[in-house]
Amino acid sequence: VPSVIALLKYGSGFPFNRFAGLQGNFGIPLPASTQWDIVHQAARPLFPVLDELARQAALGDIVYNDDTMARILDWMGKRAKHKAFGEDTDEIVLNKDGSPRCGMYTTGIVSTCENRRIALFFTGRRHAGENLKDVLTHRTEALPPPIQMCDPLSRNMPDELKTIVANCLAHGRRQFVDVVDAFPKEVEYVLRALEEVYKNDATARTQKLSPEARLRFHQAESGPVMKDLREWMTRQIDQRLVEPNSGLGEAISYRTKRWEKFTLFLRQAGAPLDNNICERALKKAILHRKNSLFYKTRTGAAVGDCLMSLIYTCELNGARSFEYLTALQEHEPLVRRTLELWLPWNFQEAVRSAQPTAA
Repeated sequence: VPSVIALLKYGSGFPFNRFAGLQGNFGIPLPASTQWDIVHQAARPLFPVLDELARQAALGDIVYNDDTMARILDWMGKRAKHKAFGEDTDEIVLNKDGSPRCGMYTTGIVSTCENRRIALFFTGRRHAGENLKDVLTHRTEALPPPIQMCDPLSRNMPDELKTIVANCLAHGRRQFVDVVDAFPKEVEYVLRALEEVYKNDATARTQKLSPEARLRFHQAESGPVMKDLREWMTRQIDQRLVEPNSGLGEAISYRTKRWEKFTLFLRQAGAPLDNNICERALKKAILHRKNSLFYKTRTGAAVGDCLMSLIYTCELNGARSFEYLTALQEHEPLVRRTLELWLPWNFQEAVRSAQPTAA
């Protein structure tokens, strides 16, 4: 039962009250408060597994991060004022100017290493870059800095974060799509250039090229395309073919100012083109927000983050979420002793090893 409720709530965005209505139609009422008690109790032994996933994520070659808005009811309205400046002082996060931060966010982090992908969610007042920094404190010093793929927002990249930064091509592309009605020919030129780059990347995936071979392929095939695109954009501004303050001018400026980070894939082996994998991960949090509106307490947000992280990591690695959550609960004592053997990509072997042998 706990695994089913967790998958419905945090995997498919099914609110507790809606599931209570469904259960009532079966003649087996299961109130929303009871569902929370069941999920809360089941989630407690899962937090050490989440910590182990965070340690593993810190070792990744590429880390993707981004934010979406979140709501925690206890941090809103009158209760928020009381807690922010009263007994809940641990939750005060200061902006750079020293003022208390009022916003609430869910951060999505996806870390990739070889064929493994780990998804982590963090809900609170911290930005994506701050949460990523906390994760990377577990990174071994002997490892080189990871590639960080994110949107070019300052909150994604605190000053202390030591990564090789790449910016999202798809995000920059949207700047041009937004002005297509006013500048159809110019936008078409940009989109066709980016289409060639994405086709080349798809070819590299189809051919299963190594990161180094993919880099050489992009340098040969995508390099000239991106060079021509940059020269074209520079010419639009220098020759006053486009008004700098127009929508197209701002889109061009946005890209040219960050050109090195947008084109890291032409210089760094393994660098991705975009942050789409993280944006897809955040759809889990967005679906939950659309259907349930908010978390009631910080504890509720922590439980949601934990279960969402485990469920989506299973999905990214082709594991069955129901089977995984059930296995963690059934073998709780063994899981606590050997966390590294109970991750989504290897837990089935651990389950087999835990089974008593036939006489």
